[in-house]
Amino acid sequence: MANTNLIGIHHVTAMTEDVQRNYEFITNILGMRLVKKTVNQDDIQTYHTFYADDRGNPGTDLTFFDFPDIPSYVLGTNSISRTGLRVPNDEALAYYLDRFEEYEIENEGIQELFGRKILPFQEADGQRYQLFSDENDQGVAPGTPWKNGPVPEDKAIYGLGPIEITVSYFEDFVQAMQLIFGFTLKVEEENVALLEVGQGGNGGQMIVRKDDTSPIEVQGNGTVHHVSFRVADHQAIKEWEEKYNGLEMKHSGLVDRFYFEALYTRIGHILIEISTDGPGFIDEQESYEELGTTLALPPFLEPDREYIESVVRPFDTAKK
Repeated sequence: MANTNLIGIHHVTAMTEDVQRNYEFITNILGMRLVKKTVNQDDIQTYHTFYADDRGNPGTDLTFFDFPDIPSYVLGTNSISRTGLRVPNDEALAYYLDRFEEYEIENEGIQELFGRKILPFQEADGQRYQLFSDENDQGVAPGTPWKNGPVPEDKAIYGLGPIEITVSYFEDFVQAMQLIFGFTLKVEEENVALLEVGQGGNGGQMIVRKDDTSPIEVQGNGTVHHVSFRVADHQAIKEWEEKYNGLEMKHSGLVDRFYFEALYTRIGHILIEISTDGPGFIDEQESYEELGTTLALPPFLEPDREYIESVVRPFDTAKK
C-alpha cells in the first residue's frame, strides 16, 4: 500500500484581475520565478500563471487565475484568509520590510506569531499574505531561491508557509482536518489553532481562526481560490479518492493537470485539493532556462493553440 500521508502544502491558487500587474509584483518585488505561463484548463480563455522557486518544486507554487471581468472579493469569514510565504531567517524579513517600504507595499510591520517572526502585507488588489521566517525551522524542507531573481538568494522567498483559514465553524473544521487529513493540533489558543501535517514546520502548517460574526466572504479578484496539499504519486492520490468514496464525501474525481494530478473536495466553504509531487514543470516544452517564457499548453490543449492565442490577452514574459 502506498504512503498516503500528506507531505505538506503543495500550492495555493488565487485570483487576479490584471495578470500583467500581478506578474510584475510577484517577480520584480517578491522575487518569485514564473515557472509556467499556461491557461486555466477549465476556462481556456484565461491565463493560469505559476510562480515558485528556481525549479518549480512542489511546496513552492503560488498560482493565479486571471479573471479581468469579475468584481473584487468582499472580505469575510469562511475563507482562505492569508497565504504564507517562507524566507530563510529573521534578517530576510528585515530585508523585505525595507523593500516594501521602498516600493510602497502596504504592510503591518514585523510581528510574532506562534513563536516565529512574520511580516503581513498585501497586494494592490487586496490579496493578503504574510512572510514567515524559517529561523530555527526544522520541518518540511524549503525549495531553492530563484538564482537569477531581483532578490539576493540568501534573502529570497523559497517556499509556501502556513496557510491561514478563517471559519465560523471553528471546532468542526479543526476536527475535520485532524480526522480526515491527518493534521495534528500543535497549539490551540482562544479562537485560533495551529495544525501541522507531514514533517510540520512552516511548510506543513495551517492556521485556523474563528470568526462567527462577519458575513461570509464573497469570492472575487484578490481572494484565494483554493489550497492544495502534497502527496507523493499517483498511487497515493488514487487511495485518497478511494478514502473520499468510503467516507461518502463529494469530490471531483482524479484530474490530470499534466504538471501534477489533482483531487478536489470541500470542507464547508473551503476548497481543498490534493496534488501529486510530479511530473513537474520542466519538460520537453520548456527547459530549466526557458521556464515561464512561452505559452505552455498541456498536450490535450495543443490542438486549440491557435484559438487560445487569439483570445488571451497579450502578455510578454520572454527574457529580454
